[in-house]
Amino acid sequence: MTKTQTWIAKEAKYCAANYHPLPVVLKQGKEEWLWDIEGKRYVDMMAAYSAVSLGHCHPRLLKVLMEQAQLLNVVSRAFHTDKLLPFLEKICQLSGMEMALPMNTGVEAVETAIKAARRWGYEKKGISDEKAQILVAKNNFHGRTITAVSFSSRKSYKQHFGPFTPGFVEIPFGDTEALKQAITPQTCAFLVEPIQGEAGIIFPPKGWLKACQQICNQHQILFILDEIQTGLARTGKMFAFEHENVISDGLILGKALGGGILPVSLFLTRKEVMSVFTPGSHGSTFGGNALAARLGLEVLTLIEEESLVERSRQLGDYFLQALKQIQHPLIKEVRGKGLFIGVEVQGAARKVCEKLMELGVLTKETHDTVIRFAPPLTIQKDSLDFVLGQFEKALIALS
Repeated sequence: MTKTQTWIAKEAKYCAANYHPLPVVLKQGKEEWLWDIEGKRYVDMMAAYSAVSLGHCHPRLLKVLMEQAQLLNVVSRAFHTDKLLPFLEKICQLSGMEMALPMNTGVEAVETAIKAARRWGYEKKGISDEKAQILVAKNNFHGRTITAVSFSSRKSYKQHFGPFTPGFVEIPFGDTEALKQAITPQTCAFLVEPIQGEAGIIFPPKGWLKACQQICNQHQILFILDEIQTGLARTGKMFAFEHENVISDGLILGKALGGGILPVSLFLTRKEVMSVFTPGSHGSTFGGNALAARLGLEVLTLIEEESLVERSRQLGDYFLQALKQIQHPLIKEVRGKGLFIGVEVQGAARKVCEKLMELGVLTKETHDTVIRFAPPLTIQKDSLDFVLGQFEKALIALS
């Protein structure tokens, strides 16, 4: 057995098998590059599901991390710190939102949004207690807590985890009429991803998000966007909703917000909505801690100073067009915005990812048929060229 095989076999004795990772054991990362325990180098084309948007071990993030770690880390929200205000002020200015509630993981921010929407429905809209409904899109992905999987379309996410949280109504993604027909006096919110990531980088029809905003406004429903994967320059805009100049009532951020170092997430909304939270109604021991807030502020600063929105747009356009030029019978469709790209293939996408791994490129399939290409936004153009060449080799080897 190789060193890698031995390691994976030993790890299996202690680690839950709730993931099906590629057979590689990583040891080191820098910028868009990763190295395994046997010294082999790879281009990271996944960036930890967009969490490592600024590249591995960014020196400015590490500097801030070390400086703040020696000053103050976690004291809980029982006290104020001098780091939370600058962070929340910055993200509110960037997003156009008025207030933010800090959490840790993306799904915690989703749960926060759900709690806010329901309480707003009862206290501001006048929905009868225990009757509030939230509309969601088919093939959504908002995390894997019991509540989040309660409204998932995937049976594998739900099998033997019931009973599930009620109060959610599913509509087809991209269907304006279905949204209109699903609304009742008990509807308090519509929660949706502007681009469905885990579903396979799926885009709604042009103009749909704007139509959703207008419908929600007409019916006094909160329009809440989950931009955990798509936010913070990933799609060639700071936020994916900017592609259609949409104004939402709520915004959920995570992943890239922590710079690939710490879990940092936020639920952002208007003051009128956030006012439903009162002391004791919601919280998190680690949410908004000084270390996470200082790191989050540096992430936002770096995105601006390194022009990562424009970089994502330019490199994404280049890479997307180059992928579309590849002629191969395995490829069904190439779609994307910025550096958020999916290649739908005939047959098992995992086999392509395994072959890419052999050729020095790391990424992961989604929904068995789509290969995800979402590298760090700091990736160099020659690294993308390397990936293009290896991708063609992988397709030829598997055809």
